[in-house]
Amino acid sequence: MAKKEVKTDLWVASQLDKCKIQFTAQGSDVKEIDEALSTASKRGTGNAGYPEYVAVVNDFVIVIEDKADLDKHIKLTDTALIETTTKAITDYAVNGAYFYAKHIAQNSSFKKVFAIGVSGDAKHHRITPLYVDDREGYIELEDVESFTMFNCQNIYEYYLRNVLKEKTDVEKTTEQILKDAATLHEYLRTYGSLKDQDKPLVVSGILLALDEIESGSFSISSLTGDDVETDGEKIYNAIQKRLKRSNVGPDAKRDKLMSEFAIIKTSARLNEIDDKLKKTPLKYYAEFLKTNVFDNIKYKSSAEDFIGRFYGEFMSYSGGDGQTLGIVLTPAHICELFCDLLNVQPDDIILDPTCGTAGFLVAAMHHMISATENETRRKNIRKKQLHGYELQSNMFAIACTNMILRDDGNSNIWCQDFLKQNPAQVQLKGATVGMMNPPYSQGTKDDPLQYELSFVEHLLDSLVVGARAAVIVPQSSMTGKTKAEQAFKASIMKKHTLEGVITCNTDTFYGVGTNPVIAVFTSHEPHPEDKVCKFIDFRDDGYEVRAHVGLVEGDSAKDKKQHLLDVWNGRVEAPSKFCVESTVQPDDEWLHSFYYFNDEIPSESDFEKAIGDYLSFEFSMVMQNREYLFTGGESDETE
Repeated sequence: MAKKEVKTDLWVASQLDKCKIQFTAQGSDVKEIDEALSTASKRGTGNAGYPEYVAVVNDFVIVIEDKADLDKHIKLTDTALIETTTKAITDYAVNGAYFYAKHIAQNSSFKKVFAIGVSGDAKHHRITPLYVDDREGYIELEDVESFTMFNCQNIYEYYLRNVLKEKTDVEKTTEQILKDAATLHEYLRTYGSLKDQDKPLVVSGILLALDEIESGSFSISSLTGDDVETDGEKIYNAIQKRLKRSNVGPDAKRDKLMSEFAIIKTSARLNEIDDKLKKTPLKYYAEFLKTNVFDNIKYKSSAEDFIGRFYGEFMSYSGGDGQTLGIVLTPAHICELFCDLLNVQPDDIILDPTCGTAGFLVAAMHHMISATENETRRKNIRKKQLHGYELQSNMFAIACTNMILRDDGNSNIWCQDFLKQNPAQVQLKGATVGMMNPPYSQGTKDDPLQYELSFVEHLLDSLVVGARAAVIVPQSSMTGKTKAEQAFKASIMKKHTLEGVITCNTDTFYGVGTNPVIAVFTSHEPHPEDKVCKFIDFRDDGYEVRAHVGLVEGDSAKDKKQHLLDVWNGRVEAPSKFCVESTVQPDDEWLHSFYYFNDEIPSESDFEKAIGDYLSFEFSMVMQNREYLFTGGESDETE
């Protein structure tokens, strides 16, 4: 047992190091804490007692006790409280951690203490935190996958969410976006009488005009409701100037964008002074957007796709045609996860061939720019390293707006059908990273080229040799039930390498009813027969649906994401219920559920329970004169 304990100790220490948490073993290098522990004997003798590890992170203390045996994780009383008998404190990880944490809180000036009990090994383990104060109480917290939430970057947010139960800045931002979208939708409907597809275009156009304020060629005060030069014409002209200033070209592309924004100057209702508003609806919208949206995009360093969120909300309120076109906008946290899975670097060139509102490109740009302080490189990222295609003209205009507002140079997004592009021609862009959320459920037996896997193959063919690609597609795509989909899978493996598939939260596309998965590939390297792929069940990603808000980041989301990345990159082991590694064939179902097997060794208590259940069942059957079930004979009733 001692040897197993040492292995657990070493594993815990390695995890603390990985999470950049400085710790002390068997004591503390903080004098006051060490003095408190000098009287912390578990047996109550008044002598010294020391937990496995103690760390001080900002103004929090972390106390860790570990046990090699999962059965020795926690001991509760009959009333489900942590048992504080000497034997429980000595023998169980959580109980011991709680004892030491309470002693520190009551005998030092450190009052914010996390007690963490750990049991098991690298592959099968539990990590249970408690928040302990200097009184009698404690707060039970959910098990975590790692110690990442307890480093100096995350611990206060963890405390805010889990102990104080307060909203974080992310939650507040999300709720405000939804509130602003609802308000703006109401304004657009009430004062503009706009069609569903025109609402996001009006918003995008006004945002582009607002971006001309700094140059002095546009001002909200100039929107006076003049009949000679209407407010719409002033905004339209400002949009045109902004596109020229961004060097958007060629002329055909700029003309295409301007035609999408024409509604701004052609709509009579938008350009007439409203009796209630005492101004034109366009001026009213411009004032609202300047205050609530524009400044957030322009002056805050954020990967949040505000315009995409607005578009999604407009479609949900309006019952728009997004879903009939297979349009499922990618949530921001998935865009950011793609960047982490693909390890996007400042010298990468990104391609999103079905870019929608440009969520992936926004996230990638934010990721790349934040990784370098070289202004020349940052300019190059914006101007040359972000490429996209979008077939729907209104979405194309929104995507271009999104990128232009973030000073992307000249908006390398094209309003074209990606499937009709020659992969060799697209390959000249030199894309080293591909990201895609293709149109869903558009493929049929008569039109197999619209299957999601068709888009996947076309993307991989369009990247440079050795490029990394991630796609998010419906789970059904990975099963390959139709002959066409089976053929696409076989063709992909002949030319490209499947790295693995991650099964996502079923609510990822909340309200759409799609069960998505993320598939990761390496392009132009044929899949080796002995290649071992990772199939991960990430349905429990820490994101949850909340009333009136939708899908939001839960308290454990960061921890679960870090665990996913650690497993994906081979930094930690995981049980098969989370990750299965296996070779793969084209006709296999590329899903965790297809390869899953239970590799957990039953504990002694599990074994005893199973035997007890069996004996109870056997006794019950004998009492019912059905003992033949255990002797191989037949009952009298069947003779």
